[in-house]
Amino acid sequence: MMKIFTTQLTGHFNRILDQEEMNIEDSARLLAQALIGEGSIYIYGFNELNGVVLEALSSSEPLMRAVPLLDSDGQVKKLSSRDRALLFTYRSTDEEAISIAKGLSEQGIQTVGVSALIKNTDEGLETITDLHVDAKLRQPLIPDDKGERYGYPALMTSLYVYYAISFTIKEIMNEYEDED
Repeated sequence: MMKIFTTQLTGHFNRILDQEEMNIEDSARLLAQALIGEGSIYIYGFNELNGVVLEALSSSEPLMRAVPLLDSDGQVKKLSSRDRALLFTYRSTDEEAISIAKGLSEQGIQTVGVSALIKNTDEGLETITDLHVDAKLRQPLIPDDKGERYGYPALMTSLYVYYAISFTIKEIMNEYEDED
């Protein structure tokens, strides 16, 4: 079972790398604009995807000028035009993330969304955010004997995308500092 999970997860990571590389680079550039200026990167993670927020803020390699998007009451903080936002959620159809993205858009805040892209929907996260990275995890990875599936590693795939964006931001900032 773990071998199947590992194979599926590795394949999943490879699909993200192969198919989302340009979106990841563009997203990192957009977010780095906040760091080059006087802004911050506000991060949101839906449910357990808040683990990405914890990683960005409290890990041994925190993301420069990362701030949680929500205050202690669960309300979106006031951002300025210098700031950028990074939203992680399960699917591009998640209503809470769409609502948050709409509010940020109304404030003129440039935003990156990360979620599994659900096609053929009227209004998905990808239509509201400035850039979107497809996390590609639309269903659990492992089939059982009854045709059901389990093993939905949304935090793992979100962290993979987070690190891809974070490493690219680091490269951009190093190049920017070398030019100064």
